[in-house]
Amino acid sequence: PHQERGNKATRTTLEKQQHRTTMGNSASASNLPALQTTAVSTADMMGTWFVIAVKPTIFEKTCSNAVEKYSLMWDSDDDKKKTSSKFDINIDFQYNSDEPIESKLKALPQKGWVQGEDKTVSGDWKVSPLYPIKMPFLILEADKNCKDYTVIGYPSRDYCWIMSRKPVMKESTYNMLTEKLTKEHQYDLEGLRKVPQKWTKEEREKRGLTVEEVPNSVLTTK
Repeated sequence: PHQERGNKATRTTLEKQQHRTTMGNSASASNLPALQTTAVSTADMMGTWFVIAVKPTIFEKTCSNAVEKYSLMWDSDDDKKKTSSKFDINIDFQYNSDEPIESKLKALPQKGWVQGEDKTVSGDWKVSPLYPIKMPFLILEADKNCKDYTVIGYPSRDYCWIMSRKPVMKESTYNMLTEKLTKEHQYDLEGLRKVPQKWTKEEREKRGLTVEEVPNSVLTTK
């Protein structure tokens, strides 16, 4: 019962958020052009991503150690044809509610659907944290083969996510991406917050992350 009440509250929050964004994205409310996505290999986007900065949803205003893990739900042409009634990507999203490590660990599992005729290459996904809500997930930027960074946008530009394959990002890369958001994607970055990423060996193991994902060089002590 407690879980059911929690899901209902989350669903209500998401529906209100989606409604506000849809209204704000109407032609009468904004003259901004539609966001242009970057088509990337869906397989290359899989794996672990650390949220470096976010123009946050209501769930992310104080979060830290935010990590998203994407897993592909198909590996053959036949499977890809069957996913129209299922989903393409399993999304494991976990984060600390406030301070890294010490605050409550929360999870918001999601499902993803790759848009377009060719699901192997796309910059346009739909993501659902709860049925029946499906929210746009637009890949605006990514480096070659998605080995380093990606930027995810939202049609109204109310939200964005700057993510990295490691818990740290070079300042030059971060500055380059924020400049692209403002100059190429017409984002207003007021409200953008850097997400604290603080990791110990114990926390890395607790969260099921590898040394490759959280190198020893970025670890700290409590």
